[in-house]
Amino acid sequence: MNTRLTRICLAVAALLMGSFAAQAADLVQPSYKAPAYVAPAYANWTGFYVGINGGYAFGSSDWEVPAISPDPKGFVYGGTLGYNFQTGTWVWGLEGDFDGTNIKGSADCFGVSDGCSTKLPWLATARLRLGYAGWNNWLPYITGGGAYGDIKATSPAGDADKAKFGWTAGVGIEWAFLANWSVKLEYLYVDLGSFDCGAVCGAASDNVSFKSSIARIGVNYRF
Repeated sequence: MNTRLTRICLAVAALLMGSFAAQAADLVQPSYKAPAYVAPAYANWTGFYVGINGGYAFGSSDWEVPAISPDPKGFVYGGTLGYNFQTGTWVWGLEGDFDGTNIKGSADCFGVSDGCSTKLPWLATARLRLGYAGWNNWLPYITGGGAYGDIKATSPAGDADKAKFGWTAGVGIEWAFLANWSVKLEYLYVDLGSFDCGAVCGAASDNVSFKSSIARIGVNYRF
């Protein structure tokens, strides 16, 4: 009788010990799971876009005869057209723009106060862009390519102008603030070389150069 009772007690004790061990194991295990890794969502820059831009330019213009150096400055304003192709976090692009300007600089010449001036009525650029899209919706980029603008020289003897090819390079940063909209800040350096304005500038052969730095803001709509 005692032996049978002892066996029953041992069986019950074993069951209780197993139950306690299972509960203890549950307490040791973490009560939560770490969230799954989610890659950050970057803006998709691939596609065509159009936009507007505006800013301010300041530069230099050197004349050979008379030996003067007007400092052309003024506002720029116009439109932009471009295309981006994104591979991972790198964005490759082609961008063109056409801006009207009131860039002008004058200097004293031939005894006349501010008698000679250099103007740039318009400017166009066609550039490659390379940007890095690894900072969420921000796109810092470098850019460079060709520039084309109309240099106009004015003196008491008259006017002369010529559309000149040159080059441009710069940097910028663009921010995608809505699904299809972005805003950018950009700096460009433009060098259009020089042209011969002849007797208008007071000599049988004369060269007038044009260089400028442009800081501007733009808003783009991406299709």
